[in-house]
Amino acid sequence: MSDVDAVAHLRANLDAIRARIDAACRGAGREPAEVRLLPVSKTVDEARLRAAYAIGLRELGENKVQEAMGKWEAMADLPDLRWVLIGHLQTNKAKYAARFAGEFQALDSLRVAEALDRQLQARGRALDVLVQVNTSNEASKFGLPPDEVEAFVKQLPAFSSLRVRGLMTLALFSEDEARVRPCFVRLRELRDRLRQAAPDGIAMDELSMGMSGDFELAIAEGATTVRVGTALFGMRGTPDSDYWPGFAGGAGDPAR
Repeated sequence: MSDVDAVAHLRANLDAIRARIDAACRGAGREPAEVRLLPVSKTVDEARLRAAYAIGLRELGENKVQEAMGKWEAMADLPDLRWVLIGHLQTNKAKYAARFAGEFQALDSLRVAEALDRQLQARGRALDVLVQVNTSNEASKFGLPPDEVEAFVKQLPAFSSLRVRGLMTLALFSEDEARVRPCFVRLRELRDRLRQAAPDGIAMDELSMGMSGDFELAIAEGATTVRVGTALFGMRGTPDSDYWPGFAGGAGDPAR
């Protein structure tokens, strides 16, 4: 596929996604401007990421910090491209995230918060963060149990380089809406409770939930960010289990 064709293909996919977002928002009585589209670029090569940039995308979500850092270094000529980490982060990788990430959506450990804060302070940087919540109650998934989130959030003001913006979750990987929707409902209800209890300086405005196969449900339940990969960039050759704990689908499963 030529560069021109690649750009046209991505633009068509992006238009289709935005039409889905608009329709979901209308159905929920919401404004499309309330929902941020975060393209998920894991496994996507640099050429296609540059095509995404060419059609106006300025944020990319990555699961693995070292993969993301390699892309950031390769695309340093695009300084307004913002990198969002959406996968689990080990404490020994915090030094990489602190170099380039603009946002981290998977905070679920005080050890990671401390490691990030220390590295960010050393660089004079700050980082937007979302707290990851395990709303599906699956042992294989990262994220805090919902009943532990309030106590966790109350400790975050100690880390002054972390700007807490809200919550993130991964729903059950299922085509059954009756099983998926409750994951989104739990996150929204938890966010609403935390708005009353969160310490000063801790915002609870963001709900990052919903992916290619279920973001309409997430929008109906209040998502402010939807994370969309395969619907934009196409099916992956790498199994999603390499990136999402508990994912049972095969390589390139179109649901995400």
